[in-house]
Amino acid sequence: MPTDIRIIHAHDFIKATPEGLLDLEEAKNILTEIALESARLANCEVLLDTRKAQAEMSITDLWYLATELSNLRKDYSCWKTAVLCPLERFDHAGFFALCAQNIGLQVRAFTSFEDAIEWLVANET
Repeated sequence: MPTDIRIIHAHDFIKATPEGLLDLEEAKNILTEIALESARLANCEVLLDTRKAQAEMSITDLWYLATELSNLRKDYSCWKTAVLCPLERFDHAGFFALCAQNIGLQVRAFTSFEDAIEWLVANET
């Protein structure tokens, strides 16, 4: 069975203000765009690649974005979302995944591109 995987690079998703601070409102707007785009697709999977992201997000920021994803749930139609991160940020990615799982979304954190793709294409949920 073919799988439609969309790769989103976090450096396109996580933006900073001119002062170099995380622009949480812009990140929320881009998350909304991703949700609306996924609504037009059937049976897609998402790989969110955060390995080259310049801005680090606080635990509060991660919780906020997971909550926003919950608010967009009717539009966010992807079955699974893999968050790919460097090893030193795995705890943060894992926390975001846990927050998303708590609202009923299938999100997992990975440090290996291959493991993330393998999970996305696996038939089990």
